[in-house]
Amino acid sequence: MTLEQKWIENDYNPFILFRSNGKIISLNTEAQFLLGSVQPSELFNLAQTYANITFGFKTTFLELEYGRYKFFAITVGYEDEECIGIKLYQAPTYKINTKKPDGELTNIFTITDLCIASNSISSEINFIKNYDPTIPDVVVNANNLIKLLNFIYRASQKSRVIETKISYIVGEYIKFHDKKYGLFSISVIADNIDKEMLPDIKMLADKYDFYVEITKKSISIHLPIITH
Repeated sequence: MTLEQKWIENDYNPFILFRSNGKIISLNTEAQFLLGSVQPSELFNLAQTYANITFGFKTTFLELEYGRYKFFAITVGYEDEECIGIKLYQAPTYKINTKKPDGELTNIFTITDLCIASNSISSEINFIKNYDPTIPDVVVNANNLIKLLNFIYRASQKSRVIETKISYIVGEYIKFHDKKYGLFSISVIADNIDKEMLPDIKMLADKYDFYVEITKKSISIHLPIITH
């Protein structure tokens, strides 16, 4: 591998090279992680949409979000009809600007069960639990996590069913002091989330240095697997 190839492979920004039929020719490490959150066909269509009219390279500033990934610009380039490349420029995220969690070794299932119990009192909501039992105890500030989880459950109180899923996030990591740690998520999936409470959830997560991912019917807390 040449120095140029090593630069591309280790670039913080995802890079993918497609054939004209949408098949991936090559991609760097960061792009492999990105494909856990978005389909290759969507990125291929994005490249075609923002490609220069004639051969060459074109940079466009736009806001994109795929899961935890946020981008502020893309560069699309092609020199013939055979292949086209796209590079996405990441906005700063928790991956590089979050401090290593403080706290004690904590059983996540115990914490989550406690929050579910307190929020299910006198409630007709059907609470469903879907846990991966292989997730170990991790270092976390339990009090802050409880506060955030309780707030998320309160935002879901108009739902008929609330599923809580605790699972590994495959292919993603976070880095503290040049050491990589795997990730898992606590996801609260509900059919009626109070949108007016979402800004407060984000504010509380930022205050306690948690990363939350919000979709139409779920709120997920992403946590590093730090066991000591």
